Amino acid sequence: MSQITVQCRLVASESTRHHLWKLMADLNTPLINELLARMAQHQDFETWRKKGKLPDGIVKQLYQPLKTDPRFTNQPGRFYTSAITVVDYIYKSWFKIQQRLEQKLKGQIRWLGMLKSDEELAAESNTSIEVIRTNAAELITSLSSEDGSVSTRLWKTYDETDDILTHCVICYLLKNGSKVPKKPEENLEKFAKRRRKVEIKIERLRRQLESRIPKGRDLTGKNWLETLAIASTTAPADEPEAQSWQDTLLTESKLVPFPVAYETNENLTWSKNEKGRLCVQISGLSKHIFQIYCDQRQLKWFQRFYEDQEIKKANKDQYSSGLFTLRSGRIAWQEGTDKGEPWNIHHLILYCTVDTRLWTAEGTEQVCQEKAEDIAKTLTRMKKKGDLNDRQQAFIRRQQSTLARLNNPYPRPSQPLYQGQPHILVGLAFGLDKPATAAVVDGTTGKAITYRSLKQLLGDNYELLNKQRKRKQQQSHQRHKAQSNGRSNQFGDSDLGEYVDRLLAKALVTLAQSYQAGSIVLPKLGDIRELIQSEIQAKAEQKIPGYIAGQEKYAKQYKISVHQWSYGRLIDNIKAQAAKISIVIEEGQQPIRGSPQEKAKEMAISAYDDRTKS
Repeated sequence: MSQITVQCRLVASESTRHHLWKLMADLNTPLINELLARMAQHQDFETWRKKGKLPDGIVKQLYQPLKTDPRFTNQPGRFYTSAITVVDYIYKSWFKIQQRLEQKLKGQIRWLGMLKSDEELAAESNTSIEVIRTNAAELITSLSSEDGSVSTRLWKTYDETDDILTHCVICYLLKNGSKVPKKPEENLEKFAKRRRKVEIKIERLRRQLESRIPKGRDLTGKNWLETLAIASTTAPADEPEAQSWQDTLLTESKLVPFPVAYETNENLTWSKNEKGRLCVQISGLSKHIFQIYCDQRQLKWFQRFYEDQEIKKANKDQYSSGLFTLRSGRIAWQEGTDKGEPWNIHHLILYCTVDTRLWTAEGTEQVCQEKAEDIAKTLTRMKKKGDLNDRQQAFIRRQQSTLARLNNPYPRPSQPLYQGQPHILVGLAFGLDKPATAAVVDGTTGKAITYRSLKQLLGDNYELLNKQRKRKQQQSHQRHKAQSNGRSNQFGDSDLGEYVDRLLAKALVTLAQSYQAGSIVLPKLGDIRELIQSEIQAKAEQKIPGYIAGQEKYAKQYKISVHQWSYGRLIDNIKAQAAKISIVIEEGQQPIRGSPQEKAKEMAISAYDDRTKS
């Protein structure tokens, strides 16, 4: 992806902020809440849930009866379209997550059934562990001559055979990292710990699958108060009901309404006021003007939006808005901490999605070619249909007009495009003791070219990471003391963590450039959360067996003492840095076992193998 998101703060008069807050909080968010509720009550909901797919147009269909509902009228047309888009996105994402969790659960249950001790494997195959080891060595030798990952080929062989001995041999190899261990004796304590980690994963996945369906945002706190009243006067009928009450009471309610999305780049009109400050007018709110406030890193993008629109205005019908650097926008409220009216407390933010290729002449030419090819294919299909009605002919004329304007690109600065080698990949592995480790791998040979630890990537800036860790630990201690004394425990946090993330992201992209890597392979965020949480839980159970409260306390303290890292934020920063020079981002499942270097290498090899197969 070559798209990134930039943001700025929108500053306007109090009357304008008040008007927009009323629209978003009193009309648009309740409409979204109602649509979310109706989706969950639909008779086909369980069918959609099992398929993991939402039918096209279903949200718009549910919206139609609400169009004239007095509770939701008097909104700009774009707000209604945005509500449909938001609900559609929320449920499609939720179904996708549910489907992915279901697949992970099946995979972990299958692996738990295969994960057996040496004694169990010997008994199942009706042979000795020595025979299993001999067969394992022979199988590894035969598979090593083939292309691709050894573990992938082992799984494939397991699925293709029904022989019990072969199954046991493959299970033996898989649990030992796809190799025959030097020591024939198995460490039963380590095996038990490893098996328990898989059981913890299964338990967590099952709880996640039972998670609540999307319910919207309760800006008034009405639902929380009703639940509190019920929970304080009524005994729960069963464990699920008690858990539901607890989830509602412990969940921190959102204080700001849902954002409003503007899918087309011409919904935002850019201008400059008498002081030369950039301003924007928003479709449906054209009577209101918002001033742009942002830092220097973002300012160049907003200046480009203004320049693109001015060029198009000055040269009517000669330039296409399809080549605007701005692709779409979204307005949202960012939570503040002061006291007063909500439109004065919270800050109004504009998020803009941009195509980084459209910053340069070379990148713009690339986009022009892609769009021209798509239009040419569309016109060819339309003309093959033969007799066309007036509407179809008008569509063809519009496409031909767009094609002509694509041949007149906006003036852009020249900058050569980055040319990476597809077979060179940079794999990044996350972990507990070592938060990030990179491996540069040649996919054709399956060999690592070089490795980089977190300390090597950050270089002289590594001290900033230690500074951030100490600050986090101090804040955690201060928060604990404040909670114990009943005082406010909301401590402000500096941007040091995000700054370190940006430094690390830049270092990783620089590493990829220096080796002309075609892509960077990142772990799937959900997998990392499960991996780390399961590892911590297993450590806690081993350290304090049989004492649940002690295990929870140990797990919490262990996470604080090792590191506090926002993997999601780091991944976002890496994607943004990579998008600036068009380095491809791939995602892979991080292996459970092995050193950080081995995990990073295996991720890169697996991504290359998957790409080759597809």
